Amino acid sequence: MAAAFRLLDWLGCATVGAGEPQGKAVAAYANSLPQGPVSCIGAGEREASVAAFVNGALGNILEMDDLHRMAIVHPADTIIPAALAVAQRENSTPQALLTAVVRGYEAAIRIGEAAGADHYQYWYSTSTCGVFGAAVAAASLLECDSGQLADAIGLAGMQASGLWQCRLEDGYAKQLATARAAQSGVIAADLAVRGFPAPHQIIEGELGFLVATAARQSTEALESNPSAPWKILEVSEKPWPGCRHTHPVIEAALRYREDVALESIERVEIYTYKSAVEFCNDVTPDTPHRARFSLQHAFAVSFLKGEPLLTDYEGHLLNDSPIRTLREKVVVSESTPISRQFPYRFGCEVWLYTQSGECYQQTIISAKGDPENPVDTAARLNKFWRLMAHAGVADEQVASFEQAILQLPFSNSTDELFKLLGSLSRLRE
Repeated sequence: MAAAFRLLDWLGCATVGAGEPQGKAVAAYANSLPQGPVSCIGAGEREASVAAFVNGALGNILEMDDLHRMAIVHPADTIIPAALAVAQRENSTPQALLTAVVRGYEAAIRIGEAAGADHYQYWYSTSTCGVFGAAVAAASLLECDSGQLADAIGLAGMQASGLWQCRLEDGYAKQLATARAAQSGVIAADLAVRGFPAPHQIIEGELGFLVATAARQSTEALESNPSAPWKILEVSEKPWPGCRHTHPVIEAALRYREDVALESIERVEIYTYKSAVEFCNDVTPDTPHRARFSLQHAFAVSFLKGEPLLTDYEGHLLNDSPIRTLREKVVVSESTPISRQFPYRFGCEVWLYTQSGECYQQTIISAKGDPENPVDTAARLNKFWRLMAHAGVADEQVASFEQAILQLPFSNSTDELFKLLGSLSRLRE
């Protein structure tokens, strides 16, 4: 069921992403290409690798996608679009589709763990490591033998790309990175199964991926351990919008709502790990995208409004007077002890001082959605329904998707799933 829930979660994220400017731009590009047999959300039917490209661009747009902490990879964004594209083209069974997702997660996460936080400093790990997961998922559905699988991984490594300069400048390049990773995974597997050889030491070789992109490499994560649980079970889920780096602060803010009056707040001090400070220290976000990467905005909207929704990051709220005033009282700093725990833990300490001299403190070690603090099935379904409603999908259709996906482990056919996905291909018409 883990793979089915990951698919459900990704579908909600991708469907709502299709309505954003990035999603519409990708759809416009897809509409310039020939039609094919595979569904693209919001962009008709295209050839399989194009469908993987289109759908691969959508899952991370509104920052609701899943995350593996140690790998610092959002696996669904690349793996599920590749798996769906090949499964629809090949008319794969539900079990083959779900198995491919599990295997893809395993590959992307293990390689992300091997690359580590040093890699993440400059490289967009979701793309650079996700391409390997996409290739493994596609190869699984094509029933590649061990040699062909090694070729697919080698070809994926030749296409691994994505630099973090994209977060320092405006644009849609982050979506291009995940789109290309999903597409490249499909191309890699398609070539491998047709006898296109590639380097088999592309990851750990002396001129390979780890040496080239990670200052400190560890191949321990790549070693076989048949008794270990599947990595898909270690994934964190996002109950709220925004970069996962903001979620510990959201949880702290929600706790403060019970004890502190807004008018009494003098200042708020957030102490967290280096990457969260580098990515999300933004006291004056002026776009919804920047707001989703602002610890100050995350704290303010969560304290003032409760559990944040997608609408809490929209433009009209960025200059809302109470939100802006509270954001300006929030100071963000790195905590060396908390940085030492990253990426094993995404934590924070939040100190709140009142005008009367009182001091409140919250420490978040594992935010809601982490494996140690999981969301339940009801919360997962509620998130899916909220996302699909935000995208304008009718309740009857949402219910059909929920049933079709959660029944996949017990079904004999993917026909209903792909019929429903076909209806989303015309979502924006």
